[in-house]
Amino acid sequence: MAFIVVYDANVLYPNTLRDLLIRISQAGLVQARWTNEILDEMLRALARNRPDIPLDKLDRLRQLMNGAVRDCLITGYEPLIEGLKLPDPGDRHVLAAAIKAGAQVIVTRNLKHFPAAVLRHWDVEAKSPDDFVLDQVGIDGRTVAASVQQIADSRTRPPQDTEDVLSQLERDGLVESIAALRAG
Repeated sequence: MAFIVVYDANVLYPNTLRDLLIRISQAGLVQARWTNEILDEMLRALARNRPDIPLDKLDRLRQLMNGAVRDCLITGYEPLIEGLKLPDPGDRHVLAAAIKAGAQVIVTRNLKHFPAAVLRHWDVEAKSPDDFVLDQVGIDGRTVAASVQQIADSRTRPPQDTEDVLSQLERDGLVESIAALRAG
């Protein structure tokens, strides 16, 4: 059975990071999971910050994401939310989804919102996207590098090479991961 991870909305927001995280799952390194509530949060942020993106394109993004990763949607987690205590009550749905899915990791930029002492009770760990991708590089750096190459190959307007994608991921916060990929 694959290692299960829940991607929080804030790591699905940046386009290139989202693409890499999905491709890591498609390659079989992990089983990525999320909820409609997580996608709603991510798409609301995109709509707010990028009003130039038409709503039909945001709906299409949801469809593409859900179609890209087999069994990605977590349902039935809602009854768990009320019983959970986190510093930001708005994040309880993410932990509830992770518990329901049997996830080992929540990938998030908001590590303070997911204290280790609380998550330990549920055998879940919160990791930054950089630490998570760095772990994947350590497990199978070739597969992660191939995922980066696939992203570069898919970008034709404007064309991008692998270094362009690595630089974008570095700007998205994957500093250690990109250093490891460049060294490998």
